[in-house]
Amino acid sequence: MNKNHIIPSAIRSIELQSETIKELIPFINEAFEQAVIQIAYSKGRLVLSGIGKSAIVGQKIAATMNSTGTPALFMHAADAIHGDLGMIQEDDIILVISKSGDSPEIKVLLPLLKGFGNTIIGMGGNTESYLATHCNIFINTTVRQEACPNNLAPTTSTTAQMVMGDALAVCLMELKGFNSNDFAKFHPGGALGKKLYLKVSDVLNAQLAPQVKTSSSIKEIIIEITKNRIGAVAVIDEANGLAGIITDGDIRRMLEKNEVIDSLQAKDIMSAHPKKIDADALAIEALSVMREFNINHLVLMADGKYKGIIHLQDLIREGII
Repeated sequence: MNKNHIIPSAIRSIELQSETIKELIPFINEAFEQAVIQIAYSKGRLVLSGIGKSAIVGQKIAATMNSTGTPALFMHAADAIHGDLGMIQEDDIILVISKSGDSPEIKVLLPLLKGFGNTIIGMGGNTESYLATHCNIFINTTVRQEACPNNLAPTTSTTAQMVMGDALAVCLMELKGFNSNDFAKFHPGGALGKKLYLKVSDVLNAQLAPQVKTSSSIKEIIIEITKNRIGAVAVIDEANGLAGIITDGDIRRMLEKNEVIDSLQAKDIMSAHPKKIDADALAIEALSVMREFNINHLVLMADGKYKGIIHLQDLIREGII
């Protein structure tokens, strides 16, 4: 291959695999439906097993199941016959993945699993294989061609297995009513976790709640904004309620419009009715409000009282963006 063939070859691989995914649709049948029901209503876990590339796919599917509310674990087919069978419990459902369904390890493993009495779901690309004929439920992932130019290396076939595993996981999520709150429990770390559980109050620096009175002078306003370094200050009325907000931009616009500023007060330059958000709201909701109204500051309220101001940079710093 010369370099002129690289891009066409890559495109061919992607096109072939995308076509293969669509060709899986007829395999979403009664057997697939039964597999979902068996897993969903099992009192045990889903144990995935395989050999070679199928083993790697099995590990990925197990990880997806665990993160979406279906307890799962992976048991390598080769290790299973050397002691790992001990991890299987009475009510577990076993999903064995194999492209050919006839590998030596699978032929040794299946009789042992059947002896345990567990429900065995097979997933593979050969409906006449040992796996297909010795499992309780068989999910077909037959592909007409590997993306490999020699039609040998597992490429399209492993993609089909992974997509079918994702389809199982999605159906199980919907059947169990698994929602974003449940998802957040299993994903507390990283940017994804923060989007799901981090609240506005967690982002706010409680010590930075800049505020001035409606009668405060321009000098007092500038001092308060500078001291807190978030580029804005809340304006509080005589009843200690939120009257408005003044930002760096308001100060600049005030200077452009007025020759004399000595007599100006906070109430004269503030933006009334500032955008607010409740302390219990998610930080990702605050980002959504900022984007919708093209603003960098948002006033935080709790029980109707002013608690502080969060800046867009606070969300960036937390990895929400």
